[in-house]
Amino acid sequence: MRGFLLNIGFLLASSLLFLLTGHHVAAQSQSQASIRLPTSVDQAIKRSGIGKDSISISVTEILVPTNPKSQSRTILAWRDEVSMNPASTIKLLTTLVALDILGPKYRWRTDLFTDGVIKNGTLKGNIYFLGHGDPKLIPEELLKLTGKLRELGIQHIDGNLIYDRSAYAPQVMEDQTIDGELFRSYNVPPDPLLYSFRTLSFKIDSNKNSDTFNITYTPRLARLSIQNNISVNSNQCDAGKRDVNVEINPDPNLVSGNQLKNQSAIQWVATFRGDLSKNCRGIGYNTVKFDPNTFFTLGFTAAWEDAGGTWIKSPRGLSGTVPVYARPLLSYEGLNLAEASQDINKFSNNVMARQVFLTLALEKIGKPADIPGGEKVVKAWLMQQGLSFPELVIENGSGLSRNEAISAKNLNTLLITAQGLPISEVFIDSLPIAGSEGTVRHRLVKELRKFLHLKKKPEVRIKTGALNQVRNISGYVFSKSGRIYAVTSFINDPKANRGQEIHDQLLGWLMEDGPDPKEAR
Repeated sequence: MRGFLLNIGFLLASSLLFLLTGHHVAAQSQSQASIRLPTSVDQAIKRSGIGKDSISISVTEILVPTNPKSQSRTILAWRDEVSMNPASTIKLLTTLVALDILGPKYRWRTDLFTDGVIKNGTLKGNIYFLGHGDPKLIPEELLKLTGKLRELGIQHIDGNLIYDRSAYAPQVMEDQTIDGELFRSYNVPPDPLLYSFRTLSFKIDSNKNSDTFNITYTPRLARLSIQNNISVNSNQCDAGKRDVNVEINPDPNLVSGNQLKNQSAIQWVATFRGDLSKNCRGIGYNTVKFDPNTFFTLGFTAAWEDAGGTWIKSPRGLSGTVPVYARPLLSYEGLNLAEASQDINKFSNNVMARQVFLTLALEKIGKPADIPGGEKVVKAWLMQQGLSFPELVIENGSGLSRNEAISAKNLNTLLITAQGLPISEVFIDSLPIAGSEGTVRHRLVKELRKFLHLKKKPEVRIKTGALNQVRNISGYVFSKSGRIYAVTSFINDPKANRGQEIHDQLLGWLMEDGPDPKEAR
């Protein structure tokens, strides 16, 4: 957006005016809304044992999508101005702002440089990787990148791999969790050179013809082997009683003193132990075991070899910066923002959301990107849209936080605003469809069957958010008669894990068209 940052100081300084006018608008909206909960929702709340003062609901019918701000009516407002923990529903704010500011076709780059020369098919010198925060640099993309290197006439590499992560401030790359689970993939911190979410994904499958298991994994890493020590039993496959664990360590039979100084040259072994039923199939096991440099180096080494390249010696993976005398090798563009938004919202990918949030700071303020920079860009965009969210707290833009906060009313206001933006269709398409996609593929399946006879069936595109003591939904319901509802419902309560029925009853009520228009007041 032209001039977006030229007026950022003025916009931030004008926040008090918006706070006052925003409060006036909120009060008007509240007086027009129904505060009676639908009977089905009320009964579900009673069955759950969750207190009504732990619930916040905002429902608005969007009458004219092209002009949603003035052509909408509030259907339900239950404690909707209370500040609540949004969990992953805050990803809607992150992706919407990014889509509008950067555009759906925005692509991330990974730039490669060298301080050496290419002679007789050999690159003699180091390769420098300058990362810009590509949130999905996965094996397929890395194979394309190494293929482009081969097209430069390089067959052999005689040098090390140097990683320049200067795009991000150091503090945003530190390992910080809200639950202490450092080895869980959902806790992976941002990285300008994030490879395959820094996560090893194993799949355990039973062999039909023998009492053994096959173990495969992705992404392929050089010098990693698997030791399968899982014992097999004949019990039923009980997901709650699977006793399997993995340890990844240097192979004691193949490690030398020199290798220990260069972790990327070590022969690693992933040892699986435990007891598992032969009736179990397709078991997924994700873990984060390697530091960023080692993981990228082992991954790039494997991808280079898969592309037909060879090494003069095993490369070391080191942190550094691109020297001024280095010359460009290639610039690789990854996926676009529209595709990234689909992954973020349909599958609730935390680290991708965090990287999109930091990309706002990187592109609009400059490097090193940090959380305050991303927050400034988001809040300036809100004010440019005429929106005041005084209770908004942004810690990382993904919802993996105990501190992030927003009200149901204001998150719903964001959904209403989105309908009038040029990128509205791309944003709505990024939300998972209940009963068929992403985190809600198993939701509302029974309820949706009631509409199979209809030519135009209702559709629920909803983002979920879940933390311990938090269960939330936010998105759109397209009812059986074609009405469009923006709906946000937050449950912040020790019994929140019992709250799914409450949300499903609310969504079912809206699919059936909610209240009669004459009942709204």
